Amino acid sequence: MKEVIKTKPLAGKGIVVTRPEHQAQTLARLIESAGGRTILFPAIEIRDVEDPGPFKRLIDRLEEFDLAIFISPNAVERAMRMISARRKLPAGLRVATIGGGGVRALEGHGVTGVISPQGRYDSEALLELAEVAGARRVVIFRGEGGRELLGETLSSRGARVEYVECYRRCRPDLDPARLLEAWARNELDAVTATSSEGLRNLFEIVGNAGREPLQRTPLFVPHPRIAEFARGHRVQTVVVTGPGDNGLLAGLTAYFSVAR
Repeated sequence: MKEVIKTKPLAGKGIVVTRPEHQAQTLARLIESAGGRTILFPAIEIRDVEDPGPFKRLIDRLEEFDLAIFISPNAVERAMRMISARRKLPAGLRVATIGGGGVRALEGHGVTGVISPQGRYDSEALLELAEVAGARRVVIFRGEGGRELLGETLSSRGARVEYVECYRRCRPDLDPARLLEAWARNELDAVTATSSEGLRNLFEIVGNAGREPLQRTPLFVPHPRIAEFARGHRVQTVVVTGPGDNGLLAGLTAYFSVAR
């Protein structure tokens, strides 16, 4: 038994993964390799924008920019799919993204030399990089209704900034019964959330019946901004982990190793 606990630190733990369905598999495999049982419950659905016209028109004039920022892996996949269908990236266009997932997604499309912060994956960290601070003509690929910090800060520094919305984040139409029944059977030990919007959606999906169980289930998040949102919704135990799937796994492992 001791050996099982040592090599399988999440043995017997039911862990909810709320990432969009197409991005959840890596974290699910990591959890299951550590002995955990994954409950996939995608609280965000990624869809194409309804009107791609503005997006296409901007792609045709990418030479006007010296820096392109892709906010997330979703931005990379949606944007690069459309860019590749119309043209190649201009040779002089530098490319930046916020986190390791974005870097890997860009490399998957053949984009190298990507500018990205190390150790802390958010807009604030990206803005500290000299390559970004010196940009004068910037295009930001993002989802509808994203944060304004990047654009506002770069504009205040004298850059000309344009946004391109290349995907939508939607609340999926999910039946909460799976989670409610699992809570009733004491089978849910943790929830992971990788965005404030996804956590907000989760609260709305589980409704009044699931609010209290969700508030008392330990929540694992990769950024203090999500933790702040969670505490504002009275989640009792919020653990801020390192970035990415590996950070979430390390946080889960450390927490349950002590909890045993």
